[in-house]
Amino acid sequence: MTGAPLAANGIINRVTSHPAVKYINLSIAVLLVVFLAAAYRYGWRPLPRTSGDLTAPVSANATIARDALGVPHITAANWEDAIFLQGFVTAQDRMWQMDALRRLAGGTLAQVVGPSAVESDREARRLRMDRIAEDQAARLSQPDRAVIAAYARGVNFYLTTYQGRLPLEFTLLNYDPRPWTVADTILVGLQMYRNLSTTWKDELKKMDMAAKGDAAKVNFLFPVRSGEELQPGSNAWAIGGAHTASGRPILANDPHLEWSNPSTWYMIQLKAADLDVAGATLPGAPAVIVGHNQRIAWGVTNLHFNVQDLYREKFDPATGRYGFQNRIEQARLERDVVPVKGANPVEQAVWVTRHGPIIVADGNQYYALRWTAAETPFNFPFLDIDRARNWKEFTAAIGRFSGPAQNFVYADVDGNIGYHASGALPIRKNYAGDLPVDGSSGEYEWDGFIPFDQLPAFYNPPSGIIVTANQNPFPENYPYRVNGAFASPYRSAQIRDRLQARNGWKAEEMLSIETDVYSAFSHFLARQTVAAYDRKKATNPALQAGVALLRNWNGQMEKGLAAPMLVTLIYQHLREAVANRAAPGMGRLYDSQMAPAVIERLLRERPKDWFPDFDQVLLRAFAAAVEEGSKLQGSNVKGWDYGYYNQLTIPQPVAGRLPLIGKYFDIGPAPMSGSSTTVKQTTRTLGPSMRMIADLARWDHSLENLTIGESGQVLSSHARDQWKAYYAGRSFPMEFEKVEAKHVLRIMRPQ
Repeated sequence: MTGAPLAANGIINRVTSHPAVKYINLSIAVLLVVFLAAAYRYGWRPLPRTSGDLTAPVSANATIARDALGVPHITAANWEDAIFLQGFVTAQDRMWQMDALRRLAGGTLAQVVGPSAVESDREARRLRMDRIAEDQAARLSQPDRAVIAAYARGVNFYLTTYQGRLPLEFTLLNYDPRPWTVADTILVGLQMYRNLSTTWKDELKKMDMAAKGDAAKVNFLFPVRSGEELQPGSNAWAIGGAHTASGRPILANDPHLEWSNPSTWYMIQLKAADLDVAGATLPGAPAVIVGHNQRIAWGVTNLHFNVQDLYREKFDPATGRYGFQNRIEQARLERDVVPVKGANPVEQAVWVTRHGPIIVADGNQYYALRWTAAETPFNFPFLDIDRARNWKEFTAAIGRFSGPAQNFVYADVDGNIGYHASGALPIRKNYAGDLPVDGSSGEYEWDGFIPFDQLPAFYNPPSGIIVTANQNPFPENYPYRVNGAFASPYRSAQIRDRLQARNGWKAEEMLSIETDVYSAFSHFLARQTVAAYDRKKATNPALQAGVALLRNWNGQMEKGLAAPMLVTLIYQHLREAVANRAAPGMGRLYDSQMAPAVIERLLRERPKDWFPDFDQVLLRAFAAAVEEGSKLQGSNVKGWDYGYYNQLTIPQPVAGRLPLIGKYFDIGPAPMSGSSTTVKQTTRTLGPSMRMIADLARWDHSLENLTIGESGQVLSSHARDQWKAYYAGRSFPMEFEKVEAKHVLRIMRPQ
């Protein structure tokens, strides 16, 4: 019985002792050692130092305690030291992200990544973002400059301290970042401004559709309001103590932004003699943007008011001259050179008129872009917000905020809740701002900006509930013209319905609302499709399985289900058909946030001048949806999975491109629930960028989590440790009064 094993052992011994095998084993061992050495040098060495003592240029000794998620809790003698250390710790975790953001905004990304970023750089330079940042930096008020400069000193202290061991991305792209400046923080702010306020391309789209179709119908496709708005607007809510178990308010906020790896936000706590605040910050900018202090909590998301206008100029590109009010003016020529890694630099010239840069040249048509970011002071009131103690101090601080135009939602420990829109909103007297206008007449100039005290606001509304979800917050009788890319009312209505359904809410229960995936619109469209099928007595066997799915569906846009995928495809084909009716051949261009409300109104009212038979249009969209879905996931409609149709991948932009191991650093592919009309607004391009729930009865019952993790360093244990909880709709305690420190770095004042 032992002969066979002994013989096998002899064969194994002879094979493993063969010189070729020994060479292979030695090679593998050497490669492993080299790999581990490289991983240590380029992956582990750059990780932040989180314990021990570190001498730094602070006015008094300080501490940086990191909790289980790697969130830094800074305790310093004064706000200057706290902000300095904020710059330092943010750079420890997010330096490459910060550098990439300033390059993206300033038009220097191609300098480090090559030709793939040239067009992005050229657009940033056409927008003049680098010049705007430098100009705004020169005009900053002294208090705002002091805050941003303290942050910049902290970032630069990191760059000096970690010289030679910067994050992996710098090694892979083979460059060192330059020192951080005040203008760089403004560039980061301008990039967010750009993300949240770019509407000029929509003006061109609407103009083209109107020119090639029925202008009245095209205008119908782009309403400013749906008629069902709930005051006010954006993506947060607050409820008074009458609706909570504690008798104190609860505030929730989950801003929806483009997916990002690393996460868009960075969590922190700043504590000093006159400061104690925690929440979410923007890498590259000081202070807390969304969070709470000892007395108040606030959320902030996009207002969607249109702050850009296109002016059609009577322009001579050879000379730069253009007409204005029956006279000739001279545009200013700005020349740029875009450096490109591995290729020749690209030269670019931009003419700048009184309205702004010529950003579009289409044949003999020239359009200049006017944008509030270029015309209003860059004010940075967030340290004042962080220290505000009541509604009066809070609104005084946000009254200085110039943009991007935002909705601020508020609650305090005294039981008050409030809302105020903020930002520089242009006053348009003779036009709406939804289409390009004649720049030569002088009849379409801005007449200043809407005064802050006339912007939409609420304080302790009788209902005790403030709900915001990007809808239009301006009343119909508002004294100024209103235009913007406002959202349809489905999310706001669902939030309000959930909150009004009962009282006794607890902070952790708000997660069930933030992750709600019921779509009233999709449910409505499913019922309309089934009704059309029944009325037409359709016999198409290809549609029978789909009808059965829609007939029994409850409107939940859940992964794992087939019905949400089917109704999404129906909507897309129906939306295109509606847009083609308004502007033949241009249906694929139409994707307005208000489109679902437009579709619902058409299906309810069924005007004959749009379609003689809406049921037939619905059934054609239904058939097209089944055909498209069959190509994507097979002919068995019941086997479709919405989650895989709505699948999400968040690539790591640099390490994710490494051969063999790069995909490990990406997030996904992950099947997702939610849609553009659910409270959990989830698409392949955007979703909740973080979730915060502030409990004003007990701060340590508050919750907060990011999408992926606190660190941007790919080998950090905190690079992706929040993803599973985020994906499952769970969250983490927002440590504030009691911090369970896992590591403490003592910051020592120089002797």
